[in-house]
Amino acid sequence: MTDSAAAAPNGANAEGRRQVTQQIAAEAAVWLARLHGPSRTRQMEQAFLAWQASSAAHREAVERCTDVWQDVPRIGLEAAYSGGASQRPAEAAVRGGWREAARRWVTTSVVAIAVAACAVFVVHWRGENAYSTKVGEQRLVVLEDGSRVLLNTDTRLRVDLSAAQRTVNVSRGEAFFEVAKDASRPFVVRIAGSEVVAVGTAFSVRYAPAARAGDELTVTLVEGRVNVRPAGRHPDAIAPNRPVAMNAGDRLMLDRPPRAPAAAVVARVDHPDVERVLAWKRSEAVFDGTPLADAVAEMNRYNRTPIVLLDGLGSSDLRVSGLYHTSDSAGFAGAVAALHGLTLRSEAGRLELTKPH
Repeated sequence: MTDSAAAAPNGANAEGRRQVTQQIAAEAAVWLARLHGPSRTRQMEQAFLAWQASSAAHREAVERCTDVWQDVPRIGLEAAYSGGASQRPAEAAVRGGWREAARRWVTTSVVAIAVAACAVFVVHWRGENAYSTKVGEQRLVVLEDGSRVLLNTDTRLRVDLSAAQRTVNVSRGEAFFEVAKDASRPFVVRIAGSEVVAVGTAFSVRYAPAARAGDELTVTLVEGRVNVRPAGRHPDAIAPNRPVAMNAGDRLMLDRPPRAPAAAVVARVDHPDVERVLAWKRSEAVFDGTPLADAVAEMNRYNRTPIVLLDGLGSSDLRVSGLYHTSDSAGFAGAVAALHGLTLRSEAGRLELTKPH
């Protein structure tokens, strides 16, 4: 790697956001290996400083790679280089050639170790910043900036905290965010083709794909203000046509009919009972005249033993009200059966609700 080649990548993705990639980590490792080697020059130092200054991702990679590789080989780079230089060939006639070969071999080995260590760091670091929950599980995560994230059942997200922006990518599920204030670093939640942009606030997001009713993305704002906007152009995005400014107490619902394009997304804003919407934080589900099929779908999110509606009950006009514990699908099914005079039976690992015969 030449000095000019090392300074080229800037770590920006297609969206202009800085992030530490495996390539950047490898370049940082090579830089540090060379700077600790016998060929260090003032020109090399200046080129390295310029490479660092060109990107926040470069600086972060240097800091993290320095910490990581010190533990991986369990020896310092200077010791490795000096160890190679101290080798003496048996024959004086070829001493210079052997010493040069040894120096190059050790240099290559040290760089390879450093690159491998930092490549492992990138994979491990990304893994550490990915969080998920199983069906029926909840998990509280406190981020490095002090923000708190509560993940609901069957949720998966990844966190990327950079010097310019705090980003959370939610691939599925539901989460509640209490954002630590930092005016210099917006907090951006990307989900289903939408971005929720905040500074210091509290809100929840929920992405619920449903074959029967289409896809739905919901943003509920508890305090502060947020803007919801499209996150680029995605044919399957569930995003508003234009940015939506939300105030405390607002709920934005984005619906896309089954198999419809992004242009067909319908945006609605209402003002629900926030405590009821966020009842899941207390492991509760609250229904108020909710269609039976929707209530069953909600309870099934939390349980591996599904409730199945037979005899056309899925399209019936039966409705459900009440408060139920999210983990008690059997109790919910029993209450619904008693309320509407249905038959409840357990078959093949599922709970079936049918009309009486």
